[in-house]
Amino acid sequence: MTHEEDSVQVNDLDHGRLRRLAALHPENGFKVLSVYMDLDPTSFGTPPARASQVSSLVDEAERRARHADLDHAALMALRADVGRVREYLRGDFSAKGAHALALFASESADLFEVLRLPDPVRRAVVVNGTPWLDPLIGHGRARRCIALVSRRTLRVLADTPDGSMGEIAAFADDVPNQHDKGGLSQANYERSIEEEVRKHLEHSAQVLFDHLQRHPFDVLAVGATAELYPEFERALHSYLRERSLGRFDVDVEHASAEQAYAAALPLLEAEKERRLRVLLDRLNAGLANGERAAGGLGAVLDALNERRVETLLYEAGFASPGYVCPQSGWLGIGPTDCPSGEERAERRENVLEDAIAAAIVQNADVRSLRDRPELGPHGGIAALLRF
Repeated sequence: MTHEEDSVQVNDLDHGRLRRLAALHPENGFKVLSVYMDLDPTSFGTPPARASQVSSLVDEAERRARHADLDHAALMALRADVGRVREYLRGDFSAKGAHALALFASESADLFEVLRLPDPVRRAVVVNGTPWLDPLIGHGRARRCIALVSRRTLRVLADTPDGSMGEIAAFADDVPNQHDKGGLSQANYERSIEEEVRKHLEHSAQVLFDHLQRHPFDVLAVGATAELYPEFERALHSYLRERSLGRFDVDVEHASAEQAYAAALPLLEAEKERRLRVLLDRLNAGLANGERAAGGLGAVLDALNERRVETLLYEAGFASPGYVCPQSGWLGIGPTDCPSGEERAERRENVLEDAIAAAIVQNADVRSLRDRPELGPHGGIAALLRF
């Protein structure tokens, strides 16, 4: 087994993969095996530590297969899934740049998927009727773009397919400097050079807009001087201005991609907090007015059944029993309201996983809140509603 460390963290998780996993529901009692491996270098930075974790995960998966209450076909499929996970984890795999792995296996659904994650997760083994997605919530990120602008150059950084930030475009326009004055008077020269700078900023803004159209992104952070930024902002298309988080200081022409990302990170993190604060303010107002918000597990499950959920919010570690109808997808805190009949409702030790899957399939946003008290009055779970 080889694990290469890398200064740039990777992220294989995107909305498409998350939605495909959420929609997966093996039939006839077959299960999905979900395994999470922690690769945090502070805890598992040595081969012996990683090998010990692999042995622990494999032993736990085998134990769960031995004690699973399944019919013969489903049990044989689960044992085959354990075997595939065992072979992968004990093989010569690479997790370059990852701080965690998520593995999902279900022979009956023709599923074996491995995702590299940028942040550590708690190691876990879960056998369930759906993939266990709770640890993935929060690892998806807004699509980011960083523009580094000077009076003559533009460098564009964006998220790459492996989850890192890479430089995808760079150019320099022919803007004269003070040594190119020639026969011009000082005043004429200054007007001439400022006109060339303006053209360069317009060119840079157009390149960014073209990139947005080809590869949409959610947020834009601009590395530029305080003197240059207002004129560059005026040149931006309105679609870019509405995504802009403002400017940050950096050596735009010489900083590495990693240095530029580190300089932009405070803007990016502040935007994450701002967006969360907006959601929580909307939730509190909606619950107070009784409009487009649900608080508490029963109300949230009802809203999911009616496909009204826009954003599902829950406290990290939330767990509560509930019921699921395998035929209709109905969710409830008791079996009596199951549309297919009370006897068809399947009990879940923790219905959160089914709620997460239902929300993702409905294209709802899902947020797991850590160290935040706002959901406490609602039992740790709430939702913003579309209508």
